[in-house]
Amino acid sequence: MHEGRHYKKLMPIISDNKRKIARFLEEYWGYYKKLLRYKEEPSEEAAKILDEEFDRIFWQQTGYMELDERIMKTCAKKAEMLKVLKYPEIPLHNNGTELEARVQVRYRDVSLQTKTDEGTKAKDSFLSIIRTAKKLGVNAYRYLSDRISRQFEMPALSDIIRSKTEGLSQG
Repeated sequence: MHEGRHYKKLMPIISDNKRKIARFLEEYWGYYKKLLRYKEEPSEEAAKILDEEFDRIFWQQTGYMELDERIMKTCAKKAEMLKVLKYPEIPLHNNGTELEARVQVRYRDVSLQTKTDEGTKAKDSFLSIIRTAKKLGVNAYRYLSDRISRQFEMPALSDIIRSKTEGLSQG
């Protein structure tokens, strides 16, 4: 629900427009909280109610042109924003994805760049292994040592991922 960032960028001067944004954001974040509750206890009835409430919130006209334009842009993303009603297991935000991309950017900023295509591939591979191991709760140093020494005492990251996702697909 990073869509809310766009509304914070609106900086009205007229006090009436400030009130309109405040009122709208109150509805917006109230709706977001309802979506969070829905994820915990999804049902067809609740999904229908939330779908109708989305229309009520995002079809309104406030009389503040910039806010109304922003609301229309959000409304145009309805299918994307309400995927959670069909797939409650998906996150309502993309913080994880953004954080992963940020790791790559920080690394690039610190180390400047690689000199060869092979260097780029090696850097990307190691960074991917390290980040994946961290997400899985595996010590990346021990994992890499295990693989480089060819001892293979630790399970492959792909096997760990597979075992964790098997439980999700059966549930």
